[in-house]
Amino acid sequence: MPEKRDYYEVLDVPKDADERTLKKAYRKLALKFHPDKNPDPEASDRFKEVSEAYAILSDPEKRQRYDRFGHAGIDQRYTQEDIFRGADFSEIFGEFGGLGDIFSRVFGGMGGGFGGPRRGPRQGRHIEHPITLTLEEAAKGLRTEVELRRLEPCDACTGTGSSTGKTHKCATCGGQGQVAQVSRTPFGMMQRVGVCPACQGEGETASDPCKSCRGDGRTAKTRRLEIRVPQGVDDGMHLRIAGEGEHGPKGGPPGDLILSVRIKPHPRFERRGDDLFADLPVSFPRAALGGPIEVPTLDGAETVKVPPGTRGGTRLRVTGEGMPRLNGSGRGDLYLIARLEVPEKLSPRAQELLEELGEELGEPAPSRKKRFVERVVDAFKSE
Repeated sequence: MPEKRDYYEVLDVPKDADERTLKKAYRKLALKFHPDKNPDPEASDRFKEVSEAYAILSDPEKRQRYDRFGHAGIDQRYTQEDIFRGADFSEIFGEFGGLGDIFSRVFGGMGGGFGGPRRGPRQGRHIEHPITLTLEEAAKGLRTEVELRRLEPCDACTGTGSSTGKTHKCATCGGQGQVAQVSRTPFGMMQRVGVCPACQGEGETASDPCKSCRGDGRTAKTRRLEIRVPQGVDDGMHLRIAGEGEHGPKGGPPGDLILSVRIKPHPRFERRGDDLFADLPVSFPRAALGGPIEVPTLDGAETVKVPPGTRGGTRLRVTGEGMPRLNGSGRGDLYLIARLEVPEKLSPRAQELLEELGEELGEPAPSRKKRFVERVVDAFKSE
């Protein structure tokens, strides 16, 4: 599968583009690649690409997720139908008419989401379930179990909603799944097409409603599912598990299970993308002389070399000791921030050695003891 292009690049707009700019850019490109206006065989793919980009960037919630996680954040959270749900293309394509037909041809049967007739069993609801991980679990990935309460096919009627298993065409909508609804507005009587309330868009109703599920075809059940969390997940991500949501009414396909990931704060490491940051306590002698020092990482202790003359705030990089990259190869880095350790007290011998050091470094003789010791302590405290 070819790698998806950046949505902003697809629409040729800046990352801070407002709604008006997005709509103008999309209209220009959509009309250019519209299947009814452009005979080029690749026009359909380009039309699909720009339409998907506009559907994401014109929705504040989807755009925020894309800006934070890129395509991975969208692919794990939304199905293709979810991506286009709520997007308003009517103003842009009003002059063409048959908006549902356009998208049905290009996206393969999605016309129902854009005004086309809807018939047949509905898909079940997606279930969003929280999952809390430690940073170590997020780094290594894991298999765990979650307990869900969801609607599943009724055992008594095998999911048909009918005690006899028989159904008939809905008398309200004539089997279309949709009915015209008229409402009064300040501008006069308005008509819109909505889901048939009698059959809930399915086009059929049960001849003899099942008593166990009251004709819905589903009953609530508790399930424990084993799930796999990939390494590298981040706080706020959503992991989609296809087909593990609620089942649709009367034999409808199941929705998806969406795991909302939360990462517990770590006592030592701070995560920034794929990189980790941590404080590194360094004694004055080690900071001055340099040398090896043992530091903890997510995979155990590692030895790093402190350069001579290290100052407080110096950043040391440990390559490849950060977080694994989600759905990719390699890892981020670990950055250690040197924090000089301040001695609580100086023994007479330590004070004597510091005075000798001050003399060796050319500290002026008058008030040498007071000034040099204070300067050393101040150096520890100033970082």
